[in-house]
Amino acid sequence: MYSNFAAVYDSLMYDVDYKKRTAYLLKLFKKYSKKPTLLLDVACGTGGFSNEFAKQGIEVIGADMSQEMLSVAREKSVQQGHDILYLCQKAEELDLYGTVDGAVCCLDSLNHITDYKNFCEAVEKVALFLEKDSLFIFDLNTEYKHKEILGNNVFVIETQDVYCVWANKFCEKDLSVDISLDFFVENDGLYERFSEDFRERAYTIDEIKTACENAGLEILKIFDDMTENELENTSERAVFVTRKVK
Repeated sequence: MYSNFAAVYDSLMYDVDYKKRTAYLLKLFKKYSKKPTLLLDVACGTGGFSNEFAKQGIEVIGADMSQEMLSVAREKSVQQGHDILYLCQKAEELDLYGTVDGAVCCLDSLNHITDYKNFCEAVEKVALFLEKDSLFIFDLNTEYKHKEILGNNVFVIETQDVYCVWANKFCEKDLSVDISLDFFVENDGLYERFSEDFRERAYTIDEIKTACENAGLEILKIFDDMTENELENTSERAVFVTRKVK
């Protein structure tokens, strides 16, 4: 999964300010607990957040199901001089060597788990390796975004390195979106085409609360993305600040 996507992921995510988002997450950690010393970055992808946290003097474990994504992440860490442990593991199959005192899952990665049982297992696994009273902060695309923004729409993303046609098919029954990506990548004046297909699912607040409660996590706050404002009906991404209580 994401075998070809890994090579162009950073080009497509050019508008994500990892430094700013990391600062936002650290602000929440300090406000509701403390700055972590050992942080788990769930579904770390190409290591954008893992390396930013490492810059802040935090020891980081990055986990992702894609070998290709982790290969890019390791290369970044070597270039930036960070000693980050990367594990090729699905979120619902996490198996760490010990506990951590903080965890994050960013950029709606949990939406990629489309089976609710697996979603609950992923939350439980993170909680299992989280020290008591420590925070797990994660974000999710909202129902509104899946219905109104992603929906059945088609998007075109064009950068200097890649041209991407993004086509969606929305399912009202389970709030899922089937996503088909067609990439055209320039190579010595010629364009190579390849495709990736995957699915994302939005979960209701009640479903998320149940998953957290069963995992022994208390939801402290739910914020609109990159703010400390209450979630609104038109919020596209929700940030959950949770604490392990048992």
